[in-house]
Amino acid sequence: MKAKYINPFTDFGFKKIFGEEASKLLLIDFLNALLPLQHHIANLSFKNTEQLGQTDLDRKAIYDIYCETDKGEKFIVELQKAKQNYFIERTVYYSTFPIREQAEKGQWNYNLNAVYCIGILDFTFDDYETEPEKNEVVHTIKLKNQHGKVFYDKLTYIYLEMPNFSKPENELETRLDKWLYFIKNLEDFQHIPAIFKDEVFTQAFEKAELANFKQDDLDRYEYSLKAFRDNKATYDYAIETAYDEGISQGILKVAKSLKESGLSADLIAKTTGLSINEIGKL
Repeated sequence: MKAKYINPFTDFGFKKIFGEEASKLLLIDFLNALLPLQHHIANLSFKNTEQLGQTDLDRKAIYDIYCETDKGEKFIVELQKAKQNYFIERTVYYSTFPIREQAEKGQWNYNLNAVYCIGILDFTFDDYETEPEKNEVVHTIKLKNQHGKVFYDKLTYIYLEMPNFSKPENELETRLDKWLYFIKNLEDFQHIPAIFKDEVFTQAFEKAELANFKQDDLDRYEYSLKAFRDNKATYDYAIETAYDEGISQGILKVAKSLKESGLSADLIAKTTGLSINEIGKL
């Protein structure tokens, strides 16, 4: 069945829904659903997503969305489609730019505005998790001391592990539940579910409907969608290959151990599925 709405996990789709001036109301609503009530955002402005180092030799950072609220709070919102090495370290590095840009020339008291780094992940980073956190969707991280007390309250990292979100429509309770359900299932919708009948989500569906796109936007979206699918296929293939190689190495280790224990080649072959010739080379 042909998709009616864009895939929000594509670069184009994500920025179309949350990263345009006309999408400001949607981004504000999403961020307010994610944050505690005391951090309510009334308005925000989009900032340059390309952050430069202090010299030409320094690395730069390019964000998906970078914005500042009417209170001076700064938000980096990143969509991450696949695992990569040092992903969390990259997030921490990115957070240094909105901190550093607040420095004032001359006399300055070092009073900083809050910085939030939000990652919407189309994967789980279970390598970093402890067992009780395995299936959680929202991870909120702050700088704490050895007693678990928040040491600095103005730097917050929030990661959303979208594969862990599995609530069906009839179990959605909070505003954040609705947004996560919208993001995860948007490309599969053929009509607007009844639970989304309010002004904000009506606008979100309108912005996401492919029939409303001009040809130039359709071309850009198709290019972005192809890149998304190619990257996902490459990642899935790499995972499958690594798994198969891991299985093969495991079988070889078992076979070698059985051979060292004195078992016959015939018995080892029946146990592991290896050929007599392969066993002879161990």
